[in-house]
Amino acid sequence: MNATSREPEIITRNGKPVAVIVPIKEYEELLERAEDAEDIAWLKRARKKKLNYRPLEEYLGARTGK
Repeated sequence: MNATSREPEIITRNGKPVAVIVPIKEYEELLERAEDAEDIAWLKRARKKKLNYRPLEEYLGARTGK
């Protein structure tokens, strides 16, 4: 892959694709998108859980062991 090429290079083994070479900037963008997708999935799961509220004094007491 030359430095100016934006097309991914597909590496094959026995005629089957096994890896892809992409420019680092494109790779970083893909990683960021994957992390964003994970965050969104976590948020959707978190929103489905019932929220439990308790008084601040109770929470603080549990944290300090009183």
